[in-house]
Amino acid sequence: MASKLTLQLIKAAKPRTERYTLWDSDVKGFGLRVNADGSKSYALKYLFEGRQRWHTIGKHGSPWTPDTARTEALRLLAQARTGIDPEEAKRESTRADLTVSELCDLYVEAARRGEVLTKFDEPKKTSTLLTDESRILRHIKPLLGKKRVRAVTSDDVERFLHDVAAGKTALDEKTGRRGRAIVEGGRGAATRTVGLLGGIFTFAVRRKFRPDNPVQGVKRFKDKRNERYLSQPEMARVGAVLAASEAAWAAHEVAIAAWAAAGRTGRPPKLPAEALNPSAANAVRLLLLTGMRKSEVMNLQWRQIDAEHGYLRLSTSKSGAKGVPVGASVLAFLAGLPRIAGNPHVFPGQIAGRPFVGLPRVWKRVCERAGLEGVRIHDLRHSFGATSASSGNSLLLLGSILGHRDPKTTQRYAHLARDPVRVAADQVSSLIANVLETPIDQTSPELRAPSTERPNRQARIVRRRPAST
Repeated sequence: MASKLTLQLIKAAKPRTERYTLWDSDVKGFGLRVNADGSKSYALKYLFEGRQRWHTIGKHGSPWTPDTARTEALRLLAQARTGIDPEEAKRESTRADLTVSELCDLYVEAARRGEVLTKFDEPKKTSTLLTDESRILRHIKPLLGKKRVRAVTSDDVERFLHDVAAGKTALDEKTGRRGRAIVEGGRGAATRTVGLLGGIFTFAVRRKFRPDNPVQGVKRFKDKRNERYLSQPEMARVGAVLAASEAAWAAHEVAIAAWAAAGRTGRPPKLPAEALNPSAANAVRLLLLTGMRKSEVMNLQWRQIDAEHGYLRLSTSKSGAKGVPVGASVLAFLAGLPRIAGNPHVFPGQIAGRPFVGLPRVWKRVCERAGLEGVRIHDLRHSFGATSASSGNSLLLLGSILGHRDPKTTQRYAHLARDPVRVAADQVSSLIANVLETPIDQTSPELRAPSTERPNRQARIVRRRPAST
């Protein structure tokens, strides 16, 4: 039954398990919605072009009281009678006033719900979303956040690109008790952030917040991908560090056992400086042997090892679920690793049932001992790809091994692949070079030139006896 909405009536309205509406007796279709969480808002139900529609006027409280909301309901009904849909007019107003900062928030919310898809038609992964949110917070909002979405032009985007590249958003600040945010900017950051901005404006076009994408046509800096590969001598030095670590760890375990057998008297043996955590050392080995990503290796579980068919069956990765082909040497290496009861991970950590964490710190120590500079953990994946390409494997085959879904990703190794024509030329030149270095009496008869030339003057001079003094 409808009653005139008053402050006393609204105050007395209590929440229920489901939302309900108190209808106003003075204006048809005008009412107060009482939500299950106790919040209250004024709304109008009306007909437009034969269809029933709802329009939310606003939450109860300043500026909306029963009287001001009722006046607004009358205005909206009059608007509908003139052929203007109040709800559509509200959306248009929202689009016109939407800022880039608000658009970014809508984009992130939609991405979290799985509504923003990658080029592989899959929802963005949590790790990717965290990177997106960081770029939005550190670059997009500070420079473009206050601009209206419909007012952004390609000139604004180009200016944004150069500002980020020049370090205008660079900062170094403390975050929390132990955290620190270091934002350096640069061309790489600028190019990738503009790429994200293009995706955000594509989302805006799809939601009809603006008719076009201002990022289209803006020329970005060439994204110079890191092409640091380990050479064979460098790989050998890494192997030596890992071998020394394994020997030191084994010796330490023997010393600990002897100390325990002796009644645990005195201080326990100290862990040698060269000893690395076995989980970390073995993870580095598998990264080099397979070209897998760090997250794929560290989250690898025993149940994912398909020794019968020679695959590591990953349920998730950057490119979705995939199988990583591995050879007998990798399977033998994995079979020799110890297992911890109750921990499903191949590289267990200190916490029961959890994988090892802290590989970047261990890798830094490996690099210091191996004399490596500027080598990231991800460069081990590049090293695998470079070694495979230079050994003669096709890029198509290499892309399958590394799990590249986009052939363009594998093209980074194209300059290392062995060109069949170049291989043939190398074989011929090597044959000729070997012949040139062979003594004349050891060459085959067909390669010997006929002796038709007379000895030269220099040869005759060499054969003369020295003059007597």
